Amino acid sequence: MECAHYDAGRCRSCTLLPLPSPVRVQRSQDEIARLLTEATTASGTAPADTSGTAPADTSGTAPADASGEAAGIRWLPPVTGPDAGFRNKAKMVVSGTVNDPILGILDETGAGIDLRDCPLYPASVLRLLDAVPALIRRAQIPPYDVTRRRGELKHIIVTVSADSELMVRFVLRTPKPVARIREHLSVLTDAVDGVRVVSANIHPQHSAVLEGAEEIHIAGDRHLPMRQGRVTLQVLPRSFVQTNTAVAGQLYEQVAAWVNEIVASRDAGSAGEQAAGLRVWDLYCGVGGFALHVAAPGRAVTGVEVSAEAIASAQAAAAEAGLTADFHVADAAGWAAEQGQAGELPDVVVVNPPRRGIGALAAWLEDSGVADVIYSSCNPVTLARDLKQMPSYRVEAARMLDMFPHTAHAEVVVRLRRVS
Repeated sequence: MECAHYDAGRCRSCTLLPLPSPVRVQRSQDEIARLLTEATTASGTAPADTSGTAPADTSGTAPADASGEAAGIRWLPPVTGPDAGFRNKAKMVVSGTVNDPILGILDETGAGIDLRDCPLYPASVLRLLDAVPALIRRAQIPPYDVTRRRGELKHIIVTVSADSELMVRFVLRTPKPVARIREHLSVLTDAVDGVRVVSANIHPQHSAVLEGAEEIHIAGDRHLPMRQGRVTLQVLPRSFVQTNTAVAGQLYEQVAAWVNEIVASRDAGSAGEQAAGLRVWDLYCGVGGFALHVAAPGRAVTGVEVSAEAIASAQAAAAEAGLTADFHVADAAGWAAEQGQAGELPDVVVVNPPRRGIGALAAWLEDSGVADVIYSSCNPVTLARDLKQMPSYRVEAARMLDMFPHTAHAEVVVRLRRVS
């Protein structure tokens, strides 16, 4: 990917941009393999039987290093996507003046750097970012001055679906500019097609946090429909959604394929009769991506998430798709412990925690007796730490997903099977 901002030293967010993508992906997978090998060795986890399996085809890159194979981990080919135009969410700091606003980031002195042409974003997002300054000028919304702690407009957050429909959020210090945004919104919507949701987020505190707790609907629908994989998610403004639509779809499909394998294995072990319906928990379910991909007739799927807004999104998506799944607003670890005490346990647990990992849930899973766990992680370091607390499970398969190109970050999903 070519980026004039990186070349000029104005923005170095894509820290590994000069590194060719195949090299970067392979290095990332090798590092993840090393972490998982150390974790499984430290925990005493028994290796999976890889006899008779061919080395994974890594699409032109070298196979994962021997440390991954030594731990008995079957690595599937890395999942990659486009190098440019892949990010479905833009988070722009607003600086400058009401008549000359700047959308981008702040430099070390607090001055704005305009990133409205950042190549990470698809064309529809770039067109919208180009149109936002005209609305700021017409509605006379002063950008927030970080050094003086004055002004109103802190951030512009734009989310785009695979169908180029847009959600636009104005992060404001107070609700005062909301009426003016409504009055002059046509300046934006007449210039850009596909604006589906418009809202204001109220963030009065002077802090590095991106947004506040209050959201005010301004125009359009309440949800943004976002296709990821074969499911259309219904995303509310404050809901988390995977930032790389192409790669996220393959992540969801991989988890669904592993659940199907678990079902097939259960049926094969039932003396020719179909096994009882599968019970699946999707913990840290967010807007329901995993739960809705594994939902199927005869399965009891339950999603748990602490965010009420995310659960509302998941319920709306399930209703729209005609899928059966239950969703609960609760702390995942606490909810699982309560269910276990009541004698309710699933056959499969899917976890997709924040970067900090699953914490106390690792110990609960270790003692639970649950046979199969699928763990999707955006932080391989905390994944490895959690695996050390789960020595009764072995990593049967793993897959690295290039969710965050040009950076050192990566998503990894592992299939775990209880062996003791």
